[in-house]
Amino acid sequence: MYDYTGKTIFLGLDVHKSTYSLTAICENCIIKREKISADPLLLVKYCKKYFYNARIKSAYEAGFSGYHLHRILISHGIENIVVHPANIEVSKNDSVKTDRRDSLKIATQLADNRLKGNFIPSVQREDKRHLTRLRECLVKQRTRTSCQIKSLLYSQGMISYDKVLRINKKTLLSVLRMKMPTNLQYKLKVLAQTWNYFSLQIAQTNEKMLISFTDDNWLKKVYCSIPGIGITMSNVLMNEIGDTLQFSNEQKLFSHAGLTPREHSSGDHQRQGHITKQGNPILRKMLIQAAWKAIKLDRSLLTVFERIRGLNKGKAKIAIVAVARVMLGRIRTCFKENRLYVNKSIEQTSVRDWKFKEKI
Repeated sequence: MYDYTGKTIFLGLDVHKSTYSLTAICENCIIKREKISADPLLLVKYCKKYFYNARIKSAYEAGFSGYHLHRILISHGIENIVVHPANIEVSKNDSVKTDRRDSLKIATQLADNRLKGNFIPSVQREDKRHLTRLRECLVKQRTRTSCQIKSLLYSQGMISYDKVLRINKKTLLSVLRMKMPTNLQYKLKVLAQTWNYFSLQIAQTNEKMLISFTDDNWLKKVYCSIPGIGITMSNVLMNEIGDTLQFSNEQKLFSHAGLTPREHSSGDHQRQGHITKQGNPILRKMLIQAAWKAIKLDRSLLTVFERIRGLNKGKAKIAIVAVARVMLGRIRTCFKENRLYVNKSIEQTSVRDWKFKEKI
């Protein structure tokens, strides 16, 4: 057994369902390349056996495996990070992809300090995320069912193309009373039952969220003071980013949300493109939805929206992303200064505060 006392081992892991491919680098030399069974404790035992007394730094790509492996490695003294796949550099001429090459790539870039780890939530916060992400999934499925119902009605000529139809319980009851062929009626009945099922699950999940998030009253109060953010959205945001202070600066927070613009600058020419979208998609979606409401409630955000839209030939989508970025920065400022959001466009004691108290 070789003694690695005082040395650092950089371990690149390519994680799969049944195997871990690993490459170990020490002092710019590859010392181990192995494929072992996908068992976190077996990996820890392997590291302790072959890298005796070494300081071990490891990394693997974020994906289906979640943070279970990360937490076990950390608990056994291995300094692990979970990396966004898009942050791993890939050569343009690299046309061969294998598990061994991927693990080597991760180990090499980790040794060169070119990898940055994702923010890892606590076990308790991740447990609360299950509720908000379940609700997001249920809403998507209900929306899909609504689209199927409307598509079926349009295709059968039961509603005109220029009619805006909102699917709800009242609409479904009126649709099912229409005269139609037997099999078509049966299909609509099944779709209506599916829609009602998802609606019931969403309502029950909302109730569960109110019970489970009672210990986050201050976080919720700060988020609900932001224009455009309500109770449900505040639950999502505090589960995705908490109080935002785990990020050392705004740029890291923007990067986590995927709201950092691409840049292609050279010499005297500076050009910024679309956002990277490499961050949390749920967080980004919530912020953009909130931004559309916020510009109607906060004059300062509306000013930002109009200015950016004017600079981008009237493109509202680019402007609203900029507003979402500004809102995220202001949210962090509120938590940093331990205060509620100050909206100078309206009085501070508002109906929003009263509604919040009623909900709590």
